[in-house]
Amino acid sequence: MAEDRYKYFRIEAKELLDDLYKGVLELEKGTATVRTAGLLRHAHTLKGAARVVKQPEIADHAHAIEEVLDPIRDSTERVPPDRIEAVLGLLDAIGGLITELPRPDGTLAMPDGRRETAAPARAELARTIRADVAEMDVLLDGVAEAHAQVSSLRGGIRGIERARGLADVIVSQLETSRSQEVGRADAEERSRRARVAATELRSTVTSLEQELGNDVEQIDRELRQLRDSVEHMRLVPAGALFPDLERAARDVAQAQSKMVVFEGRGGEVRLEAHVLGVAQAALQQIVRNAVAHGIETRDERQASGKSPQGHVTLDVATRGRRAVFTCHDDGRGIDLEALRSAAHGKGLLFEDTGTGTPEELMRVLLRGGLSTSGHVTELSGRGIGLDVVRDAATRLGGEVTVTTEATEGTTVTLEVPLSLVSFEALAVEAAGITAFVPLDAVSQTLRVRSADIHLSESGESLTYNGAVIPFLSLATILAEPVSAPQPGVAWSVVVVEGRGSAAAVGVHRLFGTSSIVVRPLPPFLVISAVISGVWLDADGYPKLVLDPDELVAEALRERRSDPVSAGGPDSPVLVIDDSLTTRMLEQSILESAGYSVDVASSGEEALAMAQSKQYLLFLVDVEMPGMDGFTFIEHTRVHPQLREIPAVLVTSRSSHEDRQRGLDAGASAYITKGEFDQGGLLDRIRALTAT
Repeated sequence: MAEDRYKYFRIEAKELLDDLYKGVLELEKGTATVRTAGLLRHAHTLKGAARVVKQPEIADHAHAIEEVLDPIRDSTERVPPDRIEAVLGLLDAIGGLITELPRPDGTLAMPDGRRETAAPARAELARTIRADVAEMDVLLDGVAEAHAQVSSLRGGIRGIERARGLADVIVSQLETSRSQEVGRADAEERSRRARVAATELRSTVTSLEQELGNDVEQIDRELRQLRDSVEHMRLVPAGALFPDLERAARDVAQAQSKMVVFEGRGGEVRLEAHVLGVAQAALQQIVRNAVAHGIETRDERQASGKSPQGHVTLDVATRGRRAVFTCHDDGRGIDLEALRSAAHGKGLLFEDTGTGTPEELMRVLLRGGLSTSGHVTELSGRGIGLDVVRDAATRLGGEVTVTTEATEGTTVTLEVPLSLVSFEALAVEAAGITAFVPLDAVSQTLRVRSADIHLSESGESLTYNGAVIPFLSLATILAEPVSAPQPGVAWSVVVVEGRGSAAAVGVHRLFGTSSIVVRPLPPFLVISAVISGVWLDADGYPKLVLDPDELVAEALRERRSDPVSAGGPDSPVLVIDDSLTTRMLEQSILESAGYSVDVASSGEEALAMAQSKQYLLFLVDVEMPGMDGFTFIEHTRVHPQLREIPAVLVTSRSSHEDRQRGLDAGASAYITKGEFDQGGLLDRIRALTAT
């Protein structure tokens, strides 16, 4: 395929166009000095880029924007409406020209020569994003291949380990031979040379093993970071929609002489370009409807005691494996009587079905072909507006709901499933299986005893914040049920919110939080409803992602089962680290081994806790704001009640000087995070505490 000569210009021009649209809409709300300088810079950059790719018409339009804005650069007055309209018109023209740029296959985005404005330009943007996603997929494939090579290198490290072992055997045998051949000068000399060679071989292999091992681990870490970044780059922030939606609200308000403020919230939520592209047309129609049909005129609003400015808000959020777009206006609400009359007139509502409840009327409205407008205009009257919304929901496999309240406004919700979504999640382990719970559904994590879990005919439960909530062992969902509890054992519990209720989910370990990109399950895979998708880790292994709503629903079902043993004896250890992730990881390791754990986020907090409670051991980070780990240990060594409590430093600082400083401060052990090993950590703690 021929090279696309406008590939990078399209991307840069779309970004500049977005910034210009957004800036002009902000400019309309305030004085010229607020935004004009930045707009002039963007226009100048666009002009220069257009000239480079031989697009003089785009460059001329960008120059015309400069001509319109430059006279008001230093003005402290509100920008005249005619200048705003002039700039918006030029931006629309530029958007149409960008859409028409030829492609490598010789086709045009608009083959009939039509030059439409913002909407087709935005559609072109969606196509560009999808093309970029395809390139990112190629990059991800390359990362996966590189990871396979890293695995091969690990195999080479194991070969070096065997070679070092053989060198050790040779040295040992030569030492034995030397002791047997004492007195024979020639044999002694041969043995000496062989020992020197074998020792040098062992030293060389050991050095090579360490260097290669460090290189492999560094490559692995960098590939993981690269993979995570690309996964997130494949998703588009929902805020990319907001400038177009604000423009749509503004244009309709101007056409009807209304005052309207549009606000987009949740713009940081990252979703698939396909979802945003399909939802965009539907959301534009929803926003237009809100302004045209919902928001009253200034006089009407003031007469009813409202602010003269109407408000339209769009909230974007994820709920489990679904994206939810909620548009609310504070207008007059839908006239249910007029809607009921129109439905009867169209034969969509019959007398034998009753007068039509609000819910029934909303369902009729969503079928399409129904309007309460008395006459046809460019904005309303044909009853086809919601057809666009319904079609988008159908294409995405979602649903639309409408609720309204007289004088308070109308809310339209578009909810669609996702094949990819990015969010923060809490990693847990149950029955040896790692799974992830969306972090926004996690109310709290607790440590509870088996005695706190109550068993009744309706199932298991525990008391949380003064209320009784159902208890669910995650192991019984992900694996075979396990044995009954032992007296005095403890649970790690995740309190999950879903579908208006809460449930306590018992797990064996908590690992901490991660930002994950979730993929759907294969359609042929029959699996529990609580599993909503998978996340592929850096090595390509799937990790389960749980649906909070289904978890709560499962816990609410009547059940009888015995609580599962998930802990050990009560042995207090104080974990001190300013990183939440590290605290949770170390806490989960210790709790899975049967220790009772308290956590502190600073040295000062830990010192206060240690002076009020007896601890078995301190697990301390070095680099913390305020009092660092070295200083904390120095304080405990001079405190009569704390000086005998073992302290283990766990840190990323691995230099000989830092290690020596830790030991000089009184640390019982010094473990670097680069050589962190769960088994070794527990062995060290058991040795220090003799437990």
